[in-house]
Amino acid sequence: MPIEMPRGLPFSVDTWTPNSGRKRHHFLTHAHRDHLQGFAANSSYPIYATRITKLLTLRHLPQIEGGLFVEIGVGETTVVSDLEGDFSVTALDANHCPGAVMFLFEGEFGNILHTGDCRLSSDCLKKLPLKYMTMKGSETCLDYLFLDCTFGRCSITIPSKESAIRQVINCIWKHPHAPVVYLACDLLGQEEILIEVSKTFATKIYVDKAKCPECFLSLSLIAPEILSEDASSRFQVCEAFPRLCERARAKLAEARAKVLPEPLFIRPSTQWYARGEDQKSEPRGPRLSEAERDEFGVWHVGFSMHSSRPELEWSLQLLRPRWVISTTPPCRATELEYVKDHCSGAQLATDGPIWRLLGMGTEKPVPSPAAVSCCSISSSALVAAAAWGGGGSDVLQTSVEAVPLTLFGRARMGPSDRSSSGVEAFAAEQAVVSREDEAPLPSPSRVGSPSAYNASLRGLYRSMNVPVPRPLPSLVELLEDSKRARIGL
Repeated sequence: MPIEMPRGLPFSVDTWTPNSGRKRHHFLTHAHRDHLQGFAANSSYPIYATRITKLLTLRHLPQIEGGLFVEIGVGETTVVSDLEGDFSVTALDANHCPGAVMFLFEGEFGNILHTGDCRLSSDCLKKLPLKYMTMKGSETCLDYLFLDCTFGRCSITIPSKESAIRQVINCIWKHPHAPVVYLACDLLGQEEILIEVSKTFATKIYVDKAKCPECFLSLSLIAPEILSEDASSRFQVCEAFPRLCERARAKLAEARAKVLPEPLFIRPSTQWYARGEDQKSEPRGPRLSEAERDEFGVWHVGFSMHSSRPELEWSLQLLRPRWVISTTPPCRATELEYVKDHCSGAQLATDGPIWRLLGMGTEKPVPSPAAVSCCSISSSALVAAAAWGGGGSDVLQTSVEAVPLTLFGRARMGPSDRSSSGVEAFAAEQAVVSREDEAPLPSPSRVGSPSAYNASLRGLYRSMNVPVPRPLPSLVELLEDSKRARIGL
């Protein structure tokens, strides 16, 4: 599921919820169904998308009016007028599926690249402006990268799309007597396999409109010349789910019983390999370098529409963004080596754009007798930061002119070299504190009361519109409670 954009941005990307509906501008990277959830109920003008994405979306959701969309071409830059300042957006090929793009936003909020779902390659990245192509040691121009980390924790080496398509074609050549070739390519994004197979074997491919409507629709838009209406064609598209294995086993058993040549079933997908990786199974020989047959008779090829972990690391070294945010939880950006090395523990200026991105105030710190410096931070903004899923601990490490003391004391925050997972923990803690402050306070207890602070310190918290925290319990009292509990047992 895509993630909500931070509250400091005037636009949403691929999310259609009441919260994202309050944004002034909306962007749709591609037409996969998981990126259209809630679209019918919460979409509003303007929605920026490519023409193919618009047409596919309108076919999926015929009740939607086409007037909601603003078409943007691949490689085009559009200036968007906004109340808080105009910004530009450039659509870049995402190498994912027909019509899929990445969006490069440039404005007062900084320079942001949102990849949507993508398969990053040199061809994709070279379309970016040259200023974003950094050499080692040079200063980066990309502030934030919202990155598709689908395979961020997967160690398998995924072949390129071109290599995977060659494996499919080679598998067909090795089975010249197969009377029917069933290609499990019914997903949006696998059309290029069918196009190359059609070219190589100079044939058309049958797609059952009733069983594979999405595949039929996309091919009718981008390559109608390869579609066949003959149900007896040698090359046919079949459904990958939910019964591919059962169908293959039945067809192969039928051919053997009649002493006929066996049909050929090919499934181009990395899911079969990734499942084996998750189960820590033994290596299957030359993995992903050639088609491999499973126990049901289906031949698997490692075709992927998402970047492999090495491709993600390579792209990050080239782009060198200041912040990386995963758009595909639970796969976190913090699992990538680049993020561990470059996007945690950094010190941010108090006037940096990250504060505006998170919707946090950037007022100058107000001095007090306690020499406390703080900024106006809303718990909802921190929860939004937690939803990023990675690369976010930098927010908590702000540097200010006065003595650096955190809002709730350094004891709550932990050491300054805190790991990059701190955003999530701190945001959750702040949400709990906020709920506690909203509830009526009980009578004084051993935990303490906000009245324990001097009046000037309480006034400072209230001037910042921040709940006055209650003091932490003393270690001595906690140890005494622990002893009493053991005695009671």
